[in-house]
Amino acid sequence: IKTDMPQSNSSPEAWEQRVQSNIETTMLQRLGLPEDIAYVAVFLASDESNYITAQVISVDGGRMNFMTHSL
Repeated sequence: IKTDMPQSNSSPEAWEQRVQSNIETTMLQRLGLPEDIAYVAVFLASDESNYITAQVISVDGGRMNFMTHSL
């Protein structure tokens, strides 16, 4: 998610490399925004989600670098 917090411990070059790596391994080909998380939180707090229980909702743009595939 695009915030200043993770950037604080990296050099600008290292940070840009991490950003590009994340973009390349995300199906949506972009960094997530704080609003992307907020939209899900607002939905879950609304009556529109009143029949949803015990779910894990990934708001990750389809990150692929954590997925494994067998050959």
